[in-house]
Amino acid sequence: MQNQNIDHGNKFDWGKTSADYARFRDIYPPRFYGMILNRGCGTAGQRVLDVGTGTGVLPRNLYAAGAYWTGCDIAPNQIAQAKQLSQGMEIAYLVSTAETLPTFAEPFDWITACQCYWYFDVAKTAPAFARVLKSGGKVLLLCMQWLPYEDPIAHASEELVLQYNPNWSGAGERKHPIAIAEEWLDDFTVTHQMEIDLDVPFTRESWNGRMKACRGIGASLPPEEIAAWETEHLQLLERIAPESFTIRHYAAFAELTKKSEKEVE
Repeated sequence: MQNQNIDHGNKFDWGKTSADYARFRDIYPPRFYGMILNRGCGTAGQRVLDVGTGTGVLPRNLYAAGAYWTGCDIAPNQIAQAKQLSQGMEIAYLVSTAETLPTFAEPFDWITACQCYWYFDVAKTAPAFARVLKSGGKVLLLCMQWLPYEDPIAHASEELVLQYNPNWSGAGERKHPIAIAEEWLDDFTVTHQMEIDLDVPFTRESWNGRMKACRGIGASLPPEEIAAWETEHLQLLERIAPESFTIRHYAAFAELTKKSEKEVE
């Protein structure tokens, strides 16, 4: 069942926008990946499960650090794109929800969940994560969001999305820590949180693609409305944006450590 707090319960499907997602949403800057590695996640020899992997952005960009990555996503089209983009890399992919992870041959050292944890049914996801993690294993929840009240281009793009999809609940983001649902705390302890500001570079084409591949447009609208929005958005960007610019974002991280059996008792 669709979460009523997300887009007023209206359905969306990331598989509808997989091609644009693959092309335009691989945008995390080096500092973002550096912060992941600085937490000790994704380093050589580790086993890492990336839940909600999409097109495999995290596994692909952190692959060179030497971890053994597995990516899972609910959308088969996203996994198909991930496999294509990961050719030559030994990254395993599977279709699965966060709540119904399969049994793996070996436990994981880390689980990452980037731009997706707000979709989880945490009462089911937290024990599923704990089940596939080793003792003392960790979960890293991550997000990177644009800040419309600090960036006029982002604000104008959001306003146009809302004209076409008033039910979109992704607008109006402000910098804040990741909220940790109580259900996580039965199996995990919060061991680290942080937020940073980031200025992410775009061109008119890449920012249009990024916005087109958001939940409010590409994942939910019919093709004719997507095309109409894109025409209007490109015209908007020609009026308000130079050919190259940056968009103010923030990134947030929350690290959860699996409790020992004694702590759970």
